[in-house]
Amino acid sequence: MIEISSKDNPLLKSIRRLSQDSSAYRKQGRVWLEGDHLCRAALDRGVKPLQVVMTQAAWHSARWAWQDVCEQVFVLPDALFETLSGLESPAQMGFVLNWAPEITLQPDCATVVLDRVQDAGNVGAILRSASAFGFKQVVAMRGTAALWSAKVLRAGMGAHFGMHLIEGAEPEWLTALAMPILTTSSHQGPYLHELGAQHRLPAVCAWVLGHEGQGVCSQIMAMAQFQVRIAQPGGEESLNVASAAAICLHASAAAALLWST
Repeated sequence: MIEISSKDNPLLKSIRRLSQDSSAYRKQGRVWLEGDHLCRAALDRGVKPLQVVMTQAAWHSARWAWQDVCEQVFVLPDALFETLSGLESPAQMGFVLNWAPEITLQPDCATVVLDRVQDAGNVGAILRSASAFGFKQVVAMRGTAALWSAKVLRAGMGAHFGMHLIEGAEPEWLTALAMPILTTSSHQGPYLHELGAQHRLPAVCAWVLGHEGQGVCSQIMAMAQFQVRIAQPGGEESLNVASAAAICLHASAAAALLWST
């Protein structure tokens, strides 16, 4: 255990950048996880932290849970830990992880494509739904919110650690996918529930979710086997992209179960 008392400690400066700058992890090759839920989710997926950072209160009350997960455990005053936090109610511990970009697309893996989805909360919620419904690869086009930023990590609730995540993709990369591509649309194409009832949803596919205002770009739309609408009898013009993703991915998961029986 190593105690830290200075706010100018190099490790703490690094963590503050990771917490406050959404793209800092790309420069540092490190990711900051705040809170025991995210940290336990990482451990459950076999991810070993580089460093554990804890408040003095957490060290005294729960050190048995964290002191042996890696070789470096740093303990600091509670008030100093608060300077690292992006939360209104700061947690009492966190992990620093090594990070390196994934660059190889898996062509046969059920995939979610994010086309310039910009809100970090939406991106994290989509990752959580993707993991829940068996989509183990997420391909983020350029312009999408940074997948490993602190806000996306919090919204993802641990989904990151069981998935293959690719960032900075270009539309032509999607030609490597050996599966049908489906895009969401507000105005054209068959309804999702009709495709499900007709057993026309493929067992393995790539769903594309588009920019919150502009939708899916025309280049990717041209690649799609289906442009799919979601019935909205209440009369709203469109759904939040994370809500639409949950509906589409659940429908595909249900279709995959039917195909397997």
